[in-house]
Amino acid sequence: MKKTLYDLTKEDWNTLFPVSLVEHDPEWKTIFENEKERIIEAVGQESILRIEHFGSTSIPGIKSKPYIDMMIEIPEDLLFDEGLVEKFEDLGYVHFKVPAREGIEEYSSFGKGYNIEVQKEQIFHIHMCPKENVMWRQIDFRNYLVSNPGKAKEYETLKVELATKYRNDRGAYVMGKTEFVNEVLALIEG
Repeated sequence: MKKTLYDLTKEDWNTLFPVSLVEHDPEWKTIFENEKERIIEAVGQESILRIEHFGSTSIPGIKSKPYIDMMIEIPEDLLFDEGLVEKFEDLGYVHFKVPAREGIEEYSSFGKGYNIEVQKEQIFHIHMCPKENVMWRQIDFRNYLVSNPGKAKEYETLKVELATKYRNDRGAYVMGKTEFVNEVLALIEG
C-alpha cells in the first residue's frame, strides 16, 4: 500500500524533507504570483479575501528553504469548511488542521509538492485563517525584514546555524527561530 503524507511519522518527515537552505531566487516571487492566480481562479474571490507571500522566500537576499509560504485570509465562517478544503485538494494540496496551541488559535494548513518518492517538485505551504488569527503577525515580520536588510541578514545567519545543527529535525529548526521572531515582533509593536 502506497504511503500518503498522513501516514508519515515525524522521523519520516525529517528524513525525506531535511532542512536545506539555498540562495535567494528572485523567481520565487513569480512562482508565488502564478500559484496565487491558480488558487483564485479555482477557489473564487468570494472565499478568499487576501493572499500574501511570506516566509523567507519573500525576503530578498537571504537564504531559505525553497518553499513558497502563503497566508490566505478567509471569512471566519469558512474556517475548516469542507467545500473550501475540497477545492484546495482538487489543486493538489493536502489539508491539515493545526490545533490551537500557546497563543495561537487553530487554523487550516495545506501542503503541496511533498513527493514521497523524492522527485523534485515545488513545495507550497498555505496557512489559511481569518485576519484575527495571530498567524497574520507573520506578515508584519516579513515587512520588517524586507525594510531592514541588516536584521534580515541576522535572521539568515541564525537560520544557517540552525539548519546545520538541525538538518533532520524540522521542529527544532522552527523552534530555534521563535525567540528571534518574537524579538522582531516586539520591536514592531514598540
